[in-house]
Amino acid sequence: MFGRWLKSAAEAPEGAEQLRHVVAQQLPGADAESVLVVTAIAGLLGTVAYADRNYSEAEERRVRQELERVHGMTGAGIEAICAALRSHIVEVSTVQAPRYSRLLVELGDRELRVEVLEVMVELAAADGEISVQEVNLLRQITTALGLTQADYNAAQDKHRDRLSVLRKG
Repeated sequence: MFGRWLKSAAEAPEGAEQLRHVVAQQLPGADAESVLVVTAIAGLLGTVAYADRNYSEAEERRVRQELERVHGMTGAGIEAICAALRSHIVEVSTVQAPRYSRLLVELGDRELRVEVLEVMVELAAADGEISVQEVNLLRQITTALGLTQADYNAAQDKHRDRLSVLRKG
């Protein structure tokens, strides 16, 4: 009865932990910290893409473009990471998002965190509109990343025309 609680070491992890597992598989030469940083970035991208509860094709294309920037990442690796995001997007975007932010604060410098914020704003704008839900989430992530409102404003400034709250006014 209790024996099924323990998993075999050969079994792949489930849920959002699968994202880290997939990143590690796709970057076999990377050290543990690099795997965690790429996992955190991919997870936060998924979180922003799903902020309005719609993980659109345009947003996934943008996620793919950003993953192409990762040194050593292959097309198959990008597909595997995107598949893990699609499969576990709810857990990634809710339960894990604070963990991903915390990892970037611990392992990344300010310059990396600002760049990640800029990429997340670009992602939010990828479908032609930055929704109120996306703005609220981006502001929360900005704070969680140890960045300021001024950092967020600078990242968002080039997409002001896509802010849904301004369009309705």
